Amino acid sequence: MEILTYPFMQRALVAALLTGLIAPTIGIYIVQKRLSLLGDGLGHVAIAGVGLALLTGTAPLPVAIVVAIGGAILIEYLRQHQRASGDVGLAILFYGGLAGGVFMSGLAGAGGLNQYLFGSITTISNGDLVMIVVLSVVALVVSLGLADRLFAVSTDEEYARTLGLPVGFYNYLIVVLAAVAISLSMRTVGLLLVSALMVVPVAASRNLANGFWHSLLLAMAIGILAAGGGIVGSYYWNAPPGALIVLLAIGVFVASLPIGTVLTRRRRRSRLLPVAEEIVPPPHQQVEQHPHVHGGPDCHHPTAQHADHVDYLHDGHRHAMHGDHYDEH
Repeated sequence: MEILTYPFMQRALVAALLTGLIAPTIGIYIVQKRLSLLGDGLGHVAIAGVGLALLTGTAPLPVAIVVAIGGAILIEYLRQHQRASGDVGLAILFYGGLAGGVFMSGLAGAGGLNQYLFGSITTISNGDLVMIVVLSVVALVVSLGLADRLFAVSTDEEYARTLGLPVGFYNYLIVVLAAVAISLSMRTVGLLLVSALMVVPVAASRNLANGFWHSLLLAMAIGILAAGGGIVGSYYWNAPPGALIVLLAIGVFVASLPIGTVLTRRRRRSRLLPVAEEIVPPPHQQVEQHPHVHGGPDCHHPTAQHADHVDYLHDGHRHAMHGDHYDEH
C-alpha cells in the first residue's frame, strides 16, 4: 500500500490502531458506570496539560498524561467522598481544563493547540510512538487482566464489596486508565473527540452481542476498524483523521441498530418457544408365537422398508426381526 511508504503515516497508523484498541477496552467500564461524559471531562483536563507544556516548552504528551491522571484522581476522590456529585465534578473538569489550556496556550503565544484538540497525524514523533506503544500495552494488560473485577465494580459496587474487592482502589484504577487512553489519543482522534471512540464502539457492540466478553471483544474490533479506516481514508481523501474515525464509529453504531433489533427479536422468540415434549417410544410388543421364519426360502410375505429395517406383512400385521424373535409394528 502506498500509505505505508511514508514513515509519518506508518507512525500514525500504529498509533491509531492502538488508540482504537484501548479506548473501547477502557470505555466499556466507563459506560457500565454510566459516566460516559467522563471522557469529555478528562479530555479537557488534558488540554490544560497541553497548554502547560506549551507554556513551559516541554513535550506535550507526558505533561498531558500527568495532568489528566491528576484530574481523574481528583474527580474520583470528590465522587467517593460525596463532596461533589459526579455531574458537578465533570463540569468543573470540563470548563476549567478547557479554559486553563486555552489561557496558557495564549500566554505561550503558541498556535498549535488545534492539532491536539482535533488530532494531527503528521505530528506523531518516534518518541511519542514509543510512549504510546508502551502505555497502550500496560493499559491493555491491566484492563484485560483485571476485567472480571473491574466489571464487577463498574456494575454493582455494593455487591463487589461483599465479594471482598477493594472497590475504592478499582474505581481509581478505572479513571486513571481512562485518563491514559484519552491522553494517548490526542494526536490521532483529538482530545475533543476521543470520548466518542470510548463510548460509541461499546454502544454498537451492546446492540449486537450478549455478555461482557463478547461485547468487549466486538467493541475492540469496531474501534480498530474505525481507527484504521479513518487514518487510511484521511490519507486518500485529505480529510481530518479524528473526525473521520468518529464518523466511521457512529456509522457502525447506526448500522447496528436494525441488526440488533432483529437479533433481539430472534433471541426473545427462541426463549419463548415451547420445549418439545420428550418423544416416548411405543411399547415393545413381542410376537408371542411365530414358527414361520421371515426372509427364508419359503417366505412369500410382502416386505416394506421401515427406517433402517424391513417389515414383513403377515396376516394384516407388520413383523420385524428383533434379535431371536419378531416384534409387532
